[in-house]
Amino acid sequence: MPKGQGGRPPMPGGGGGGQLNQMMKQMQKMQADMAAAQDALAAATVEGSAGGGVVKVVVTGSGEVQSVHIAPEVVDPDDVEMLEDLVVAAVTDALRGAQERQAQAMGGMTGGLDLGALGGLLG
Repeated sequence: MPKGQGGRPPMPGGGGGGQLNQMMKQMQKMQADMAAAQDALAAATVEGSAGGGVVKVVVTGSGEVQSVHIAPEVVDPDDVEMLEDLVVAAVTDALRGAQERQAQAMGGMTGGLDLGALGGLLG
């Protein structure tokens, strides 16, 4: 069997070591970009509201609830269920905004990286 560099058999298709190195560099850059985007998301905040703003919830871009504000006039001891529904709606609204921000931040990360070039390495 013919041997390539370092006593290893040559790679099928003439090597491709340069392509592999380029792909590894792209993956390392993508990993660094994703880490920076995740840090930025954790620092960013998104506000959600319900009931015309009587209940407001602030979450980080990574989806962590930071605060809940409830206007005093919406607190009715005889209708706790409505308040619970407003809180759920405000949290849902804030988390939806955080997910949109995540999608925007992460959406372009894999642009230009040909994951198909990994061939059978991914299973």
